[in-house]
Amino acid sequence: MGFTHIDCFSGPGGICTGLHAAGFETKVAIEFIKSCVDTYSKNHPEVHVIHSDIRNVSKEQILPFIPKGGIDLVTSGMPCETFSTAGNTSRSFYDDRQFLFREGIRIAEIVNAKLILFENVPAITTKTVSKDSNELIVSVLKEELKEAGYGNLKEFVLCATDFGVPQTRKRFFILASKNPTTELSAPTPTCKKTVTVQDAFAGLKNVIPNSNQEETEYSNSSSMFEKLMRDDDFWRRTNPQPDKVTYQMPMKHRACTLKRFELLNPGDSLKDLFDRYEGAEREELQKQRILPKKMFIKRNYRLVSSEPSPTVTSHCLDEFVHPKYNRALTVRECARLQSFPDSYDFCGGPYITPHLHNNIQDKYEQIGDAVPPLLAYAWGIKINEILENYK
Repeated sequence: MGFTHIDCFSGPGGICTGLHAAGFETKVAIEFIKSCVDTYSKNHPEVHVIHSDIRNVSKEQILPFIPKGGIDLVTSGMPCETFSTAGNTSRSFYDDRQFLFREGIRIAEIVNAKLILFENVPAITTKTVSKDSNELIVSVLKEELKEAGYGNLKEFVLCATDFGVPQTRKRFFILASKNPTTELSAPTPTCKKTVTVQDAFAGLKNVIPNSNQEETEYSNSSSMFEKLMRDDDFWRRTNPQPDKVTYQMPMKHRACTLKRFELLNPGDSLKDLFDRYEGAEREELQKQRILPKKMFIKRNYRLVSSEPSPTVTSHCLDEFVHPKYNRALTVRECARLQSFPDSYDFCGGPYITPHLHNNIQDKYEQIGDAVPPLLAYAWGIKINEILENYK
Protein backbone atom coordinates (compact mmCIF):
# COMPACT_ATOMS: atom_id res chain seq x y z
CA MET A 1 0.00 0.00 0.00
CA GLY A 2 1.24 3.49 -0.86
CA PHE A 3 1.26 6.57 1.32
CA THR A 4 -2.16 7.90 2.26
CA HIS A 5 -3.76 11.19 1.33
CA ILE A 6 -6.75 13.44 2.05
CA ASP A 7 -7.84 15.84 -0.69
CA CYS A 8 -9.39 19.09 0.62
CA PHE A 9 -11.07 21.41 -1.91
CA SER A 10 -10.60 18.51 -4.30
CA GLY A 11 -12.26 19.96 -7.41
CA PRO A 12 -12.58 17.38 -10.19
CA GLY A 13 -9.53 15.44 -8.99
CA GLY A 14 -6.41 16.94 -10.57
CA ILE A 15 -4.27 16.48 -7.46
CA CYS A 16 -5.62 13.00 -6.75
CA THR A 17 -4.97 11.90 -10.34
CA GLY A 18 -1.32 12.95 -10.18
CA LEU A 19 -0.74 11.56 -6.69
CA HIS A 20 -2.41 8.28 -7.65
CA ALA A 21 0.01 7.93 -10.57
CA ALA A 22 2.83 8.49 -8.05
CA GLY A 23 1.53 5.66 -5.85
CA PHE A 24 -0.56 7.50 -3.27
CA GLU A 25 -3.83 6.14 -1.91
CA THR A 26 -6.42 8.88 -1.45
CA LYS A 27 -8.77 8.00 1.39
CA VAL A 28 -11.11 11.01 1.58
CA ALA A 29 -11.91 13.97 -0.67
CA ILE A 30 -13.94 17.02 0.35
CA GLU A 31 -15.66 19.21 -2.25
CA PHE A 32 -18.58 21.65 -2.24
CA ILE A 33 -19.45 21.78 -5.96
CA LYS A 34 -21.74 18.93 -6.99
CA SER A 35 -20.52 18.56 -10.58
CA CYS A 36 -16.93 18.32 -9.30
CA VAL A 37 -18.02 15.66 -6.81
CA ASP A 38 -19.65 13.69 -9.63
CA THR A 39 -16.52 13.95 -11.79
CA TYR A 40 -14.26 12.96 -8.90
CA SER A 41 -16.41 9.98 -7.90
CA LYS A 42 -16.68 8.73 -11.48
CA ASN A 43 -12.90 8.75 -11.95
CA HIS A 44 -11.88 7.74 -8.42
CA PRO A 45 -14.62 5.39 -7.17
CA GLU A 46 -12.31 4.01 -4.47
CA VAL A 47 -12.21 7.39 -2.68
CA HIS A 48 -14.80 8.42 -0.10
CA VAL A 49 -15.97 11.81 -1.42
CA ILE A 50 -17.75 14.13 1.00
CA HIS A 51 -20.05 16.59 -0.77
CA SER A 52 -20.14 19.49 1.68
CA ASP A 53 -18.90 22.91 2.62
CA ILE A 54 -15.63 21.94 4.30
CA ARG A 55 -16.50 24.14 7.28
CA ASN A 56 -19.35 21.77 8.08
CA VAL A 57 -17.34 18.55 7.83
CA SER A 58 -16.91 16.83 11.20
CA LYS A 59 -14.29 14.36 12.37
CA GLU A 60 -17.02 11.71 12.57
CA GLN A 61 -17.40 11.93 8.79
CA ILE A 62 -13.68 11.42 8.21
CA LEU A 63 -12.16 9.16 10.86
CA PRO A 64 -13.93 5.90 9.85
CA PHE A 65 -11.94 6.01 6.59
CA ILE A 66 -8.57 6.83 8.14
CA PRO A 67 -5.99 4.12 8.97
CA LYS A 68 -4.58 3.80 12.47
CA GLY A 69 -1.68 6.16 12.95
CA GLY A 70 -3.20 8.85 10.77
CA ILE A 71 -2.71 10.18 7.26
CA ASP A 72 0.58 10.85 5.50
CA LEU A 73 -0.46 13.87 3.44
CA VAL A 74 -3.25 16.45 3.38
CA THR A 75 -3.50 18.67 0.31
CA SER A 76 -5.46 21.90 0.41
CA GLY A 77 -6.06 23.88 -2.77
CA MET A 78 -8.65 26.35 -1.54
CA PRO A 79 -10.57 28.50 -4.07
CA CYS A 80 -8.22 30.99 -5.67
CA GLU A 81 -10.62 33.49 -7.28
CA THR A 82 -10.28 35.66 -4.19
CA PHE A 83 -6.52 36.00 -4.72
CA SER A 84 -6.28 35.94 -8.50
CA THR A 85 -4.99 38.96 -10.39
CA ALA A 86 -7.13 38.08 -13.40
CA GLY A 87 -9.96 40.54 -13.92
CA ASN A 88 -11.39 42.73 -11.18
CA THR A 89 -10.79 41.01 -7.85
CA SER A 90 -11.98 43.83 -5.61
CA ARG A 91 -15.52 42.40 -5.58
CA SER A 92 -14.60 39.35 -3.51
CA PHE A 93 -11.13 40.17 -2.38
CA TYR A 94 -11.84 40.42 1.32
CA ASP A 95 -14.56 37.81 1.68
CA ASP A 96 -14.45 34.94 4.15
CA ARG A 97 -12.99 32.49 1.61
CA GLN A 98 -9.53 33.94 2.14
CA PHE A 99 -9.39 32.17 5.51
CA LEU A 100 -10.49 28.75 4.25
CA PHE A 101 -6.87 27.62 4.65
CA ARG A 102 -7.78 27.13 8.31
CA GLU A 103 -10.01 24.24 7.29
CA GLY A 104 -7.08 22.45 5.67
CA ILE A 105 -5.16 22.81 8.93
CA ARG A 106 -8.18 21.63 10.93
CA ILE A 107 -8.56 18.51 8.79
CA ALA A 108 -4.82 17.80 9.09
CA GLU A 109 -5.09 17.97 12.89
CA ILE A 110 -8.10 15.63 12.91
CA VAL A 111 -6.27 12.95 10.91
CA ASN A 112 -2.83 13.52 12.49
CA ALA A 113 -1.26 14.23 9.09
CA LYS A 114 2.51 14.10 8.74
CA LEU A 115 2.61 16.65 5.90
CA ILE A 116 0.38 19.41 4.53
CA LEU A 117 0.67 20.82 1.02
CA PHE A 118 -1.11 24.13 0.34
CA GLU A 119 -1.60 25.33 -3.25
CA ASN A 120 -2.79 28.66 -4.62
CA VAL A 121 -2.02 31.40 -7.13
CA PRO A 122 1.25 33.33 -6.59
CA ALA A 123 -0.75 36.52 -6.00
CA ILE A 124 -1.77 35.21 -2.58
CA THR A 125 1.70 36.17 -1.32
CA THR A 126 0.87 39.90 -1.65
CA LYS A 127 -2.68 39.90 -0.29
CA THR A 128 -3.47 41.38 3.10
CA VAL A 129 -6.12 40.20 5.55
CA SER A 130 -8.15 43.40 5.07
CA LYS A 131 -8.03 46.71 3.24
CA ASP A 132 -6.96 48.45 6.43
CA SER A 133 -4.22 46.00 7.38
CA ASN A 134 -0.65 45.41 6.26
CA GLU A 135 -0.67 41.84 7.59
CA LEU A 136 -0.31 39.31 4.80
CA ILE A 137 -2.65 36.34 4.57
CA VAL A 138 0.35 34.07 3.99
CA SER A 139 1.87 35.31 7.26
CA VAL A 140 -1.33 34.36 9.08
CA LEU A 141 -1.32 30.97 7.37
CA LYS A 142 2.27 30.24 8.40
CA GLU A 143 1.64 31.38 11.98
CA GLU A 144 -1.41 29.15 12.30
CA LEU A 145 0.52 26.22 10.84
CA LYS A 146 3.13 26.72 13.56
CA GLU A 147 0.42 26.86 16.25
CA ALA A 148 -0.96 23.56 14.93
CA GLY A 149 2.45 21.90 15.16
CA TYR A 150 3.52 22.32 11.54
CA GLY A 151 6.24 24.90 12.08
CA ASN A 152 8.70 23.16 9.78
CA LEU A 153 7.62 24.63 6.44
CA LYS A 154 8.90 25.96 3.14
CA GLU A 155 7.41 28.09 0.36
CA PHE A 156 7.80 27.48 -3.37
CA VAL A 157 6.57 28.93 -6.66
CA LEU A 158 6.58 26.36 -9.46
CA CYS A 159 5.84 26.68 -13.17
CA ALA A 160 3.85 23.82 -14.66
CA THR A 161 5.87 24.04 -17.89
CA ASP A 162 8.90 22.67 -16.01
CA PHE A 163 7.00 19.46 -15.28
CA GLY A 164 5.72 18.59 -18.74
CA VAL A 165 2.48 20.56 -18.66
CA PRO A 166 1.88 22.50 -21.91
CA GLN A 167 1.04 25.80 -20.25
CA THR A 168 2.88 28.58 -18.43
CA ARG A 169 0.85 28.15 -15.25
CA LYS A 170 2.59 29.25 -12.04
CA ARG A 171 1.44 28.16 -8.60
CA PHE A 172 2.44 28.96 -5.03
CA PHE A 173 2.93 26.09 -2.58
CA ILE A 174 3.61 25.72 1.12
CA LEU A 175 4.84 22.31 2.27
CA ALA A 176 4.69 21.85 6.05
CA SER A 177 5.79 18.94 8.24
CA LYS A 178 4.81 17.91 11.74
CA ASN A 179 8.34 16.62 12.25
CA PRO A 180 10.67 19.58 12.91
CA THR A 181 13.70 17.76 11.50
CA THR A 182 12.19 16.58 8.21
CA GLU A 183 14.06 18.04 5.24
CA LEU A 184 11.59 19.68 2.86
CA SER A 185 12.16 20.51 -0.79
CA ALA A 186 10.27 21.02 -4.03
CA PRO A 187 10.18 18.68 -7.02
CA THR A 188 13.07 18.97 -9.44
CA PRO A 189 11.97 20.10 -12.93
CA THR A 190 11.55 17.05 -15.13
CA CYS A 191 10.96 18.55 -18.57
CA LYS A 192 14.05 18.99 -20.74
CA LYS A 193 12.01 20.17 -23.73
CA THR A 194 9.00 22.46 -23.38
CA VAL A 195 5.73 20.79 -24.34
CA THR A 196 3.89 22.96 -26.87
CA VAL A 197 0.26 23.38 -27.85
CA GLN A 198 1.01 21.37 -30.99
CA ASP A 199 2.33 18.53 -28.81
CA ALA A 200 -0.73 18.79 -26.58
CA PHE A 201 -3.25 18.56 -29.42
CA ALA A 202 -1.52 15.73 -31.29
CA GLY A 203 -3.91 12.93 -32.19
CA LEU A 204 -7.03 15.09 -31.86
CA LYS A 205 -9.01 15.68 -35.04
CA ASN A 206 -10.58 19.01 -35.87
CA VAL A 207 -14.29 19.55 -35.20
CA ILE A 208 -16.53 21.86 -37.22
CA PRO A 209 -18.41 24.49 -35.18
CA ASN A 210 -22.22 24.15 -35.24
CA SER A 211 -21.97 20.73 -36.94
CA ASN A 212 -23.05 18.53 -33.99
CA GLN A 213 -20.50 16.00 -35.23
CA GLU A 214 -18.28 14.70 -32.43
CA GLU A 215 -14.89 13.22 -33.33
CA THR A 216 -14.32 9.91 -31.56
CA GLU A 217 -11.33 8.61 -33.53
CA TYR A 218 -7.70 9.60 -33.08
CA SER A 219 -5.76 11.08 -35.99
CA ASN A 220 -2.38 9.77 -37.16
CA SER A 221 -0.43 12.67 -35.64
CA SER A 222 1.39 11.88 -32.43
CA SER A 223 3.76 13.27 -29.81
CA MET A 224 5.40 12.04 -26.62
CA PHE A 225 2.86 14.07 -24.67
CA GLU A 226 -0.06 12.52 -26.56
CA LYS A 227 1.30 9.05 -25.81
CA LEU A 228 1.57 9.95 -22.12
CA MET A 229 -2.03 11.19 -22.04
CA ARG A 230 -3.10 7.80 -23.43
CA ASP A 231 -0.77 5.73 -21.22
CA ASP A 232 -3.21 4.21 -18.73
CA ASP A 233 -0.43 2.18 -17.10
CA PHE A 234 1.37 5.40 -16.15
CA TRP A 235 -1.82 6.89 -14.70
CA ARG A 236 -2.75 3.56 -13.05
CA ARG A 237 -6.16 3.75 -14.68
CA THR A 238 -8.31 1.39 -16.72
CA ASN A 239 -9.88 2.57 -19.96
CA PRO A 240 -12.50 0.31 -21.56
CA GLN A 241 -12.14 2.14 -24.91
CA PRO A 242 -8.48 3.18 -25.24
CA ASP A 243 -8.83 3.83 -28.98
CA LYS A 244 -11.75 6.25 -28.63
CA VAL A 245 -11.55 10.01 -28.04
CA THR A 246 -14.06 11.62 -25.69
CA TYR A 247 -15.24 15.23 -25.40
CA GLN A 248 -13.89 16.24 -28.80
CA MET A 249 -17.22 17.92 -29.44
CA PRO A 250 -17.98 20.94 -31.66
CA MET A 251 -19.22 24.12 -30.05
CA LYS A 252 -21.82 26.63 -31.13
CA HIS A 253 -20.53 29.90 -32.59
CA ARG A 254 -22.42 32.78 -34.15
CA ALA A 255 -21.42 33.79 -37.67
CA CYS A 256 -20.06 37.11 -36.39
CA THR A 257 -17.89 35.28 -33.84
CA LEU A 258 -16.44 33.04 -36.55
CA LYS A 259 -15.60 36.14 -38.60
CA ARG A 260 -13.84 37.62 -35.58
CA PHE A 261 -11.75 34.49 -35.19
CA GLU A 262 -10.70 34.81 -38.85
CA LEU A 263 -9.07 38.16 -38.02
CA LEU A 264 -6.87 36.69 -35.28
CA ASN A 265 -3.23 35.85 -35.98
CA PRO A 266 -1.38 33.40 -33.68
CA GLY A 267 -0.71 35.22 -30.42
CA ASP A 268 -3.45 37.80 -31.06
CA SER A 269 -6.32 38.44 -28.68
CA LEU A 270 -9.40 40.63 -28.74
CA LYS A 271 -7.26 43.48 -27.41
CA ASP A 272 -5.04 43.28 -30.49
CA LEU A 273 -8.08 43.59 -32.75
CA PHE A 274 -9.17 46.71 -30.87
CA ASP A 275 -5.68 48.13 -31.33
CA ARG A 276 -5.58 47.20 -35.03
CA TYR A 277 -8.97 48.54 -36.05
CA GLU A 278 -9.84 52.12 -35.16
CA GLY A 279 -12.37 54.79 -36.02
CA ALA A 280 -14.89 54.01 -38.75
CA GLU A 281 -13.35 50.60 -39.43
CA ARG A 282 -13.86 49.52 -35.81
CA GLU A 283 -17.37 50.98 -35.77
CA GLU A 284 -18.28 48.96 -38.85
CA LEU A 285 -16.95 45.76 -37.26
CA GLN A 286 -18.93 46.55 -34.12
CA LYS A 287 -22.02 47.24 -36.20
CA GLN A 288 -21.65 43.76 -37.69
CA ARG A 289 -21.03 42.40 -34.16
CA ILE A 290 -17.67 41.05 -35.25
CA LEU A 291 -16.14 43.18 -32.51
CA PRO A 292 -18.03 43.70 -29.25
CA LYS A 293 -18.75 47.15 -27.86
CA LYS A 294 -16.40 46.57 -24.95
CA MET A 295 -12.87 45.23 -24.99
CA PHE A 296 -11.99 42.29 -22.74
CA ILE A 297 -8.24 41.97 -22.23
CA LYS A 298 -8.16 38.21 -21.64
CA ARG A 299 -10.53 36.99 -24.33
CA ASN A 300 -10.23 35.26 -27.69
CA TYR A 301 -6.48 34.66 -27.53
CA ARG A 302 -5.35 32.56 -30.47
CA LEU A 303 -2.89 30.00 -29.18
CA VAL A 304 0.55 29.65 -30.77
CA SER A 305 1.25 26.08 -31.90
CA SER A 306 4.98 26.25 -31.19
CA GLU A 307 4.59 27.56 -27.63
CA PRO A 308 2.92 26.36 -24.43
CA SER A 309 -0.48 27.81 -23.65
CA PRO A 310 -0.96 30.68 -21.22
CA THR A 311 -2.60 29.71 -17.93
CA VAL A 312 -5.81 27.75 -18.45
CA THR A 313 -8.59 29.20 -16.28
CA SER A 314 -12.25 28.51 -15.65
CA HIS A 315 -12.99 30.97 -18.48
CA CYS A 316 -11.02 28.94 -21.04
CA LEU A 317 -14.02 28.49 -23.34
CA ASP A 318 -14.03 32.26 -24.03
CA GLU A 319 -10.34 32.94 -23.50
CA PHE A 320 -8.73 30.69 -26.11
CA VAL A 321 -9.05 30.19 -29.86
CA HIS A 322 -7.54 27.14 -31.57
CA PRO A 323 -4.13 27.91 -33.14
CA LYS A 324 -5.17 26.62 -36.60
CA TYR A 325 -8.96 26.55 -36.72
CA ASN A 326 -11.48 29.33 -36.23
CA ARG A 327 -13.19 28.01 -33.13
CA ALA A 328 -12.90 27.77 -29.38
CA LEU A 329 -11.22 24.76 -27.79
CA THR A 330 -13.01 21.51 -27.10
CA VAL A 331 -13.31 20.08 -23.61
CA ARG A 332 -10.69 17.44 -24.44
CA GLU A 333 -8.26 20.04 -25.81
CA CYS A 334 -8.54 22.04 -22.58
CA ALA A 335 -8.06 18.84 -20.59
CA ARG A 336 -4.91 18.11 -22.61
CA LEU A 337 -3.52 21.59 -21.80
CA GLN A 338 -4.07 20.76 -18.11
CA SER A 339 -2.50 17.27 -18.56
CA PHE A 340 -5.62 15.28 -17.64
CA PRO A 341 -5.31 11.79 -19.16
CA ASP A 342 -7.53 11.02 -22.14
CA SER A 343 -9.42 8.42 -20.11
CA TYR A 344 -10.64 11.11 -17.69
CA ASP A 345 -14.41 11.56 -17.67
CA PHE A 346 -16.04 14.91 -16.89
CA CYS A 347 -19.55 15.34 -15.49
CA GLY A 348 -21.66 18.48 -15.42
CA GLY A 349 -23.31 20.66 -18.02
CA PRO A 350 -21.47 21.86 -21.11
CA TYR A 351 -21.67 25.64 -20.80
CA ILE A 352 -22.40 27.79 -17.74
CA THR A 353 -21.24 31.36 -17.16
CA PRO A 354 -18.21 30.89 -14.86
CA HIS A 355 -18.62 31.60 -11.15
CA LEU A 356 -22.20 32.87 -11.39
CA HIS A 357 -23.35 29.62 -9.80
CA ASN A 358 -21.60 28.90 -6.51
CA ASN A 359 -22.49 25.21 -6.45
CA ILE A 360 -22.32 24.32 -10.16
CA GLN A 361 -19.40 24.12 -12.58
CA ASP A 362 -19.40 23.07 -16.19
CA LYS A 363 -16.70 20.88 -17.70
CA TYR A 364 -14.57 23.83 -18.80
CA GLU A 365 -14.68 25.45 -15.35
CA GLN A 366 -13.73 22.22 -13.62
CA ILE A 367 -10.75 21.72 -15.89
CA GLY A 368 -9.56 25.33 -15.62
CA ASP A 369 -9.74 25.43 -11.83
CA ALA A 370 -7.90 22.11 -11.34
CA VAL A 371 -4.29 21.47 -10.42
CA PRO A 372 -2.55 19.94 -13.47
CA PRO A 373 -2.16 16.20 -12.78
CA LEU A 374 1.44 16.15 -14.06
CA LEU A 375 2.38 18.88 -11.59
CA ALA A 376 0.67 16.91 -8.82
CA TYR A 377 2.54 13.80 -9.98
CA ALA A 378 5.87 15.62 -9.58
CA TRP A 379 4.87 16.58 -6.04
CA GLY A 380 3.85 12.99 -5.39
CA ILE A 381 7.27 11.66 -6.40
CA LYS A 382 9.02 14.25 -4.21
CA ILE A 383 6.74 13.71 -1.20
CA ASN A 384 7.22 9.96 -1.52
CA GLU A 385 10.95 10.59 -1.00
CA ILE A 386 10.29 12.87 1.97
CA LEU A 387 7.94 10.39 3.64
CA GLU A 388 10.36 7.50 3.16
CA ASN A 389 12.82 9.43 5.33
CA TYR A 390 10.17 10.70 7.76
CA LYS A 391 10.87 9.79 11.39
